[in-house]
Amino acid sequence: MSKITASHILVEKEHEAQDLVKKLAEGKSFESLAKEFSKCPSGRDGGDLGSFGKGQMVEAFETAAFALKVGEVSGPVKTQFGYHLIKRCAD
Repeated sequence: MSKITASHILVEKEHEAQDLVKKLAEGKSFESLAKEFSKCPSGRDGGDLGSFGKGQMVEAFETAAFALKVGEVSGPVKTQFGYHLIKRCAD
């Protein structure tokens, strides 16, 4: 597998990411939460990052994204940018 497609929500604090995990568990859509809460410009597109291969994202993000199954959402992943929730959309 060379590339995957993923979306993410980026927030500054871990507690914000945990709140979003709860909202997802309550049935809110990942895309709507990304549009409302993500600090990344991709939030406007529901968090869509498109396709990427290994070596294109920071290590912690990449490791978490590639470990997910399609349709799965990660718990909070800390990088120098903040806390990400990552959704793997496709292989």
